[in-house]
Amino acid sequence: MILCFDDYAGQARELADALAMPCRPIDRHRFPDGEVKLTLPASLPEHVIVYRSLDHPNEKLIELLLVASAAREQGVKELTLVAPYLCYMRQDIAFNPGEVVSQRIIGRFIADLFDNVMTVDPHLHRVHQLKDVVPAKRALALQATPVMSNFLQTHATAPVLLGPDSESEQWVKAIAEPNGWRYATCQKQRSGDREVNITLPDIDFRDQAVVLLDDIISSGETIARATVACREQGAASVDVLVTHALFAPGAEDRLKAAGVRHVWSTNSVRHDTNTVSLTGLLHEALQAWVD
Repeated sequence: MILCFDDYAGQARELADALAMPCRPIDRHRFPDGEVKLTLPASLPEHVIVYRSLDHPNEKLIELLLVASAAREQGVKELTLVAPYLCYMRQDIAFNPGEVVSQRIIGRFIADLFDNVMTVDPHLHRVHQLKDVVPAKRALALQATPVMSNFLQTHATAPVLLGPDSESEQWVKAIAEPNGWRYATCQKQRSGDREVNITLPDIDFRDQAVVLLDDIISSGETIARATVACREQGAASVDVLVTHALFAPGAEDRLKAAGVRHVWSTNSVRHDTNTVSLTGLLHEALQAWVD
């Protein structure tokens, strides 16, 4: 059985239909003081899959604690978390004395609750395996590049794929090389959340259709600056394709003002720009866990 909250019920039901299993909602009541009361189905099978993308995570993590604990009390033997977006992965080292390394703390917290964890393109840049961060029995990080590549094949013609920084090269390369498309990455220097300098690679952007690719867009400042630079170099168009559309308030307007034509995202995080479904990707991987 798949359990879901109302915010991701659509994605959860699509996945449940693909797996030919029931999908049941978790009822949530919020008290005036901000606490929540959750109600699970009265009867649960031995294996329960919880679908919850962890954008805006602080309250959601408490709810996962309540759900997992209650499910165990009901006799559930195996708990799987499907979190297309996995939170608190950015802070993987202490950059300054006293900083909390949230990645491993939250990773252990989730692994203590769930036997299996599945996510998509987590922000892992100094570790190579999800299990190093989330020490669950099974921890799997899927790549969205196959479905993103399929999408671009029908929405872009001979594009130049551009990553905003060196960290994005893994996604840009994985999509560009099989399609025979040109690709490159920018150099980025960040001095604050919205203080970013971008240097374009030494290639000719004149009259080119550019697609900027990244795993996460939050403030949109990095992508906006890269877009302006491409436009100044004579790019015919600049589109954006992102895995996790976190989009802080004003981010979309910032991208449009910079000259972005289309903004596309996967449905890992629910947003108006969602155009690439992850259902097939998750279904294929989950099938091996439920057979």
